Amino acid sequence: MQIATARYARRRALNATMLTISLGAAVFGLLWLVWILATLVINGVGSLSLTLFTESTPPPGSDGGGLLNAIYGSFMMTLFGTIIGTIVGIMAGTYLAEFGKTSRLAEVIRFVNDILLSAPSIVIGLFVYQILVAGLFGHYSGWAGATALAIIAIPVVTRTTEDMLRLVPNSLREAASALGSPQWKVVTNVCYRAARNGIITGVLLAIARISGETAPLLYTSFSSQFWSADMSQAIANLPVTIYQMTLNSTDPRSVELAWSGALLITATILLLNIIARALSSLGSKQG
Repeated sequence: MQIATARYARRRALNATMLTISLGAAVFGLLWLVWILATLVINGVGSLSLTLFTESTPPPGSDGGGLLNAIYGSFMMTLFGTIIGTIVGIMAGTYLAEFGKTSRLAEVIRFVNDILLSAPSIVIGLFVYQILVAGLFGHYSGWAGATALAIIAIPVVTRTTEDMLRLVPNSLREAASALGSPQWKVVTNVCYRAARNGIITGVLLAIARISGETAPLLYTSFSSQFWSADMSQAIANLPVTIYQMTLNSTDPRSVELAWSGALLITATILLLNIIARALSSLGSKQG
């Protein structure tokens, strides 16, 4: 009896110790997160104004200016990268979940997709630079930047689409097939509808993943101080513009705009993650 009591006491002490360590680690991580967000808000909110969204980036040493050209460039490259990544990712995920399943080709695609998921973004940027910038186009361009972002988004959408389609009960597929529907119609009219929230969540997570990328854009679209809507030329974008402005640390206005741009990107990514979580929770409740 005493031995059992001693073992129980040791287990309780060990459990309390591990809970304390886990709680401390969580508080430690949250402390840095709150510190980063607070620093962003304190330094970035002061420069938030209408001119930030209506004027282009100023030259170093000048007053005024905004981030209109960088915001537009980031929006366009993220938009086209998301469109390409969503189309390719959903089609690839559909093949893996509905058609390929355990085939040899499907296993190869999953393996390559896993590699792309963990590949450093700078490697993808160098790949696109070699193929498009140094090869096909011969110069920096917004299309090269959008291509790099699409390659980063594809594995995220592919994995999410496959996982969400696999969660759809086979009874729904069997019921639709029993009514005479071909497989492609079962997928589009039944499976996609059942997995819609999950797929949308994957797309939103992909947008959050690519919207703050800097390294691949340094090698593909680079940047521009001027307003330009021509995606075939070098085009401004928020991450690279922030990077360039922080290099001018002696220019107060550049530093202010860099903080505001960082706050804008962080708020956008945070909002996208909140929406993705809400959709994921909604899909779980419906399921």
